[in-house]
Amino acid sequence: MPKLSKSLPKYRKHKASGQAVVTIAGRDHYLGPHGTAASKREYDRRIAEYLATGRRGVIEDETQIRVIEVLAAYWKFAKGYYVKNGKPTSEVDALRLVIGDCKKLYADLPAESFGPLALKAVRQRWIDRGQSRPTVNKNMRRLTRIFRWAVAEEMVPGSVIHSLTAVPGLKRGRCDLPEPKPIDPVNLHTVEVTLRFLPPVTADMVRFQLLTGARPGEVCRMRPADIDRGGEVWEYVDSDHKTVHHGRKRTVFIGPDAQAILRPYLLREPSAVCFSMREANQQRRNARHDKRTTPLSCGNRPGKRSNADRAPGRKRRRSKEQFDAGSYRAAIHHACDAAFDAGAPLGRMEGESDRARKKRLTSKQLDELDTWQRSNRWNPNQLRHTRGTEIRKRFGLEAAQVILGHAAADVTQIYAERDREKAIEVARQVG
Repeated sequence: MPKLSKSLPKYRKHKASGQAVVTIAGRDHYLGPHGTAASKREYDRRIAEYLATGRRGVIEDETQIRVIEVLAAYWKFAKGYYVKNGKPTSEVDALRLVIGDCKKLYADLPAESFGPLALKAVRQRWIDRGQSRPTVNKNMRRLTRIFRWAVAEEMVPGSVIHSLTAVPGLKRGRCDLPEPKPIDPVNLHTVEVTLRFLPPVTADMVRFQLLTGARPGEVCRMRPADIDRGGEVWEYVDSDHKTVHHGRKRTVFIGPDAQAILRPYLLREPSAVCFSMREANQQRRNARHDKRTTPLSCGNRPGKRSNADRAPGRKRRRSKEQFDAGSYRAAIHHACDAAFDAGAPLGRMEGESDRARKKRLTSKQLDELDTWQRSNRWNPNQLRHTRGTEIRKRFGLEAAQVILGHAAADVTQIYAERDREKAIEVARQVG
């Protein structure tokens, strides 16, 4: 007669999710990240209940709200809440990452059992991914915010958020996480070299931003209707800037040099953006066509796509009319590559596109190329820091704060008017 087995259910690793799992009475119970102390304590608890019930297992309350339900409900709320001008904000993308990581580890955990150890386990995923210390702390606050919302909706008891807030953020110098690199000003000679490889519209965006210290998004959104041209120094009021939800007003002061750059673009419709992405793309295509050496009878000619005849029902994708911060930055990066690619360790072959070059490179070569590009590309935000650094040297810290729009939200009308006069004087002198 075979000997009956008295072994206990095994503590195992679920390879797909990386979680610890134990199967009791034919049902899988996920315990948290495999190998952690929290998951082993949860395993011990499950086994103790299993033995206490005579190896039958505990019949769980199916009506108990799980973490996955909290995350799904908050995601539905967030997609409708974090919206600006009909488009989702960058916070939605950040929440997608936070919710996804939490779901992979604790989807089936009862929401009221999500505590400090669970929060630290999810935090460890961000640390292992190489995120900087401030980013990890922001994601911790986002995850805590999700459960605070669930408490307000009476999905989980208030004790959950009370326990999560007991987990402190990571402190500078008291952990091994990297700090984000500061945004340094860009060298003006580097900007001048890059401008030669930009279409005229995008080059004027760079020159305008460098003179005014505006944010990239403010330059992209600017319309003739938003600019008050009644004084010697023009004033551009951005009604859609990044801190508008805090009740702050953002005015970009436009001096004589910046006015000269902007003036041709004010002939557009009042509601149209000054700097058109569609026009910039057409200028770029025209410049490439002017350098063409292949006869028009060979290859593609202007206005024809290579697969147009093969897919007659396929609609041609048109360029967007308005730049955003991402497309503006990408245009500058392409120009940087064109300007400095001769010194790259793995430069393009003659007539080779960037995509084709990346296809022929090995993983090690791609890493080498990525390192080189990071050191030779600059971003639009660096123009703002360049202007802010110059103004601070010439006029002091207060003037730089005014020009860059860093005033506190509780500034009184008297100080606001004083700052406005100071900003007008600075803009008159620096352009």
